[in-house]
Amino acid sequence: MFDLDGTLVLTDRSLSGYKVLPGAVEILSELKARAVPFVVLTNGTNYPPEEQAPKLRAVGLPISDDALLTPSSVAADLMPRCGVKRVLVLGTPGVGHPLAQAGMQTLFPNEEGTDRVDAVYIGWHPDCRMKDIEAAVKAIWNGADLYVASDVPFFATASGKTMGYSYAISAAVRRITRAPMILTGKPSLHALRLVAKRLALPMSKIGVVGDDPLVEMIMARRGGAVGFGVTTGISRARDWGQQPRGRRPHRVLRSLAELLTAGIY
Repeated sequence: MFDLDGTLVLTDRSLSGYKVLPGAVEILSELKARAVPFVVLTNGTNYPPEEQAPKLRAVGLPISDDALLTPSSVAADLMPRCGVKRVLVLGTPGVGHPLAQAGMQTLFPNEEGTDRVDAVYIGWHPDCRMKDIEAAVKAIWNGADLYVASDVPFFATASGKTMGYSYAISAAVRRITRAPMILTGKPSLHALRLVAKRLALPMSKIGVVGDDPLVEMIMARRGGAVGFGVTTGISRARDWGQQPRGRRPHRVLRSLAELLTAGIY
């Protein structure tokens, strides 16, 4: 399982352009040639997989639509099993698209009935207003569960650290409601379980490749997977060495090509 931002690409601040990182095209192409299964799990929710995967293929990354997962993919798998039928979405249309595809009714803050939903789902929402937060708060006060795509304060882009909007929005909602949060993105085990389901492997047989000790490595350690840390995003080699065991990769990669000689496949 590969992280996207900081591992395979660096995205611009508009989330519309990609700088492919060294070795990314080569490693994915070689894994496909060797029939080694992989998925890419991003914490980004602005685009559904069927919209984002073609953008990634256009810059050379051989990622099929069904090999790209987002927190909304996880939510679409998890929510129906928890009895969720109506969802208030705080995010762009792309955030709610996988939920609608899974058969749930998705509402946005400016629509009628947002106070009568089973769940509130917070994703990428750069245009969030106070009225949006108020709608989420009212829905939770009326019994809705709170789902959050990403609880990460920042992520790596071509311009450096970029703030995670869902982190800030959910912090405001939770400060008012004191609601517990159901996390669907990394480092949630809900996310790793969906990865395992897509790869048809137990979690202990999965290699997790990423740049963030608070995201991919926590998830790998919690799920019994094997963590591989890269130095092209949030973390440098010395940063990995300073992490406590629960956030430390099993191996730091100097380049993605080392995966082909690590004997992991």
